[in-house]
Amino acid sequence: MTVRAWYSRRGILAVAAIGALCAAAAGAQEAPSVPGMPTPRFHVNVHLVNVFVNVTDANGAPVGGLTKDDFALSEDGVPQKITYFERQTNMPLSMVLAIDTSGSVRKDTGIEVRAAKEFLRGMLRPVDRLDLIDFNSSVREVVPFTSDLRHLEWGLDNLDFGPATALYDAIYLGAQSLGSRSGRKVLVVISDGGNTAGDTNFPQALDEAIRSEVMVYSLIDLPIMNDAGRDTGGEHALITMSQETGGKYSYAEYGNLGPAFQQISEDLRTQYLLGYYPVQRRTETDFRRIQVTLKSNSTYTLRYRPGYYAKPSPPLDQ
Repeated sequence: MTVRAWYSRRGILAVAAIGALCAAAAGAQEAPSVPGMPTPRFHVNVHLVNVFVNVTDANGAPVGGLTKDDFALSEDGVPQKITYFERQTNMPLSMVLAIDTSGSVRKDTGIEVRAAKEFLRGMLRPVDRLDLIDFNSSVREVVPFTSDLRHLEWGLDNLDFGPATALYDAIYLGAQSLGSRSGRKVLVVISDGGNTAGDTNFPQALDEAIRSEVMVYSLIDLPIMNDAGRDTGGEHALITMSQETGGKYSYAEYGNLGPAFQQISEDLRTQYLLGYYPVQRRTETDFRRIQVTLKSNSTYTLRYRPGYYAKPSPPLDQ
């Protein structure tokens, strides 16, 4: 089964931003008019862009109590006005929990399952939805989006196993399934980082996560501590995936995921939500880069998604 056949529908682009003007519109300004030819008109639909921000101090502890006036935000270097602000947002959460069940990490699965159950019991609210998938030689949806804790625990007790690892397929498909959902979107991946099967490469998986506006949290299982036997390249890929989507990565020795799950819970409870309506402008690319800073304290660390894809608006016929 191919990546694109796993889900029956293709996740739409999660576009929460201004529609970019086409490159043709940029040139139309200088182009001479032709008698008798109608001049095309273009429009832009301005939508609120939501940016979830985590702020931590030098020790990695969450920083609370900040206000809208503490933040500055820009898009591609253009300052933006923050029109919506929330501390510790209670916005509903859609999450995909993707568990590696390949041969290299199978011995740690029991420990991981117990930690995952504790995580769900402490975090999942009635307004939240979680989708459980496992991946080895292929990707399987075990339990579709639900807040039913008993169903999810049943799924965790009935994972499938296989020899290979379709890691990037799992990330791609997990992000795709989140793409059309509203609210906060999080993909939690438990793996040692190896990718030995599937149809998707790293750039494709990362691109889908960014387009779907998904924060990737990588829980890197270390079944062995000896660097010579680890897939350090795969570990680095998961780290990059998290950094490029505003998520976070954690290492877990021998499947001990309790502390890593606790960090995710703290992250999701202490997120600031910044919203803005982008200044209308023309651009040669549909990717918009976001930068968030603090006006007064440069010692804190900020994590947020680095940008989003804006969809060009079509020309309007006269």
